[in-house]
Amino acid sequence: MHELLDARQMSEADRLTIEGGLPGIDLMEAAGKAVARQAMVMTPAGGTVLVACGTGNNGGDGFVVARHLAAAGYRVTVRLLGDVGRIKGDALIAFQAWQGTTEAATNSGWKCDLVVDALFGAGLDRPLEGEAGRIVDAINRSGSPVLAVDLPSGLNGMTGAADGPVVEADATVTFFRKKPAHLLLPGRLLCGKLVFAQIGIDASVLAEIKPSVFENLPQLWRKDFPTPNSDGHKYARGHALVLSGGMTSTGAARLAAGAALRAGAGLVTLASPGNALAVNAAHLTSAMLKRADDAGSIAEILADKRFNAIVAGPALGTDATAREKVEAV
Repeated sequence: MHELLDARQMSEADRLTIEGGLPGIDLMEAAGKAVARQAMVMTPAGGTVLVACGTGNNGGDGFVVARHLAAAGYRVTVRLLGDVGRIKGDALIAFQAWQGTTEAATNSGWKCDLVVDALFGAGLDRPLEGEAGRIVDAINRSGSPVLAVDLPSGLNGMTGAADGPVVEADATVTFFRKKPAHLLLPGRLLCGKLVFAQIGIDASVLAEIKPSVFENLPQLWRKDFPTPNSDGHKYARGHALVLSGGMTSTGAARLAAGAALRAGAGLVTLASPGNALAVNAAHLTSAMLKRADDAGSIAEILADKRFNAIVAGPALGTDATAREKVEAV
């Protein structure tokens, strides 16, 4: 589950699921139930909950949350941003099923045991302004714990940028797959604890969506790193050459050498000017060292054709000698 979906792709996942026979209102119901479960974890029994709802599908999820929390004995009020007449489709069905108190959202009175943020979803691509921005600021000032639905309102779902007022959530419940903003700063911090919920969308829809952005997890790249065989040896696993700068510029090159070893290189050689040999030797125990004062030295080292990977850049410098060494590579 390392694929990341933007708002358009998530809408496509919803559409494909609905075309496959699962009604949209069932998806909304499942999403709302998942958020309600997390709300119960964050709120004392019988506590006061304010559910901030927009007029779109994110707000529809909020109406479902409100209904389930009220049924569980919580004191729930829905605060609606926008005109009731703008609520359409599945969100309208969810709103009509909500039998509790609904009032207009304002920029005051948000102190409670929990605020559920269901104002705007991942599709928002503009900064919040006007009344919406003032309401978000008021929620943040209240000091109340906040649970966001899918994504904190005001956050750019694709970039994680906060270009205007953004809800500062303590936790966020998202569905099916993460969005880029859940991982990119400052979005990662504004989401708080990320809670993942499956709502009935089958992973088979990804074959048609064809995601191109992925979370950097081991399952994404582990297959590209060969597993050592019991009869293997260092000469069968590659020899990396790392170029280092002078005595006062060696740290990054040593980190690169260590990374090459951890990635599985059988041999690593660190080539540095003579004045840096002692510094590197004092810090490295698993890499070999060679002296390389100039481009000619690099050429001599590379005459050994057993090198099959070269790192040139970290701590190498930007002067003429560094350039000549890179050109020699």
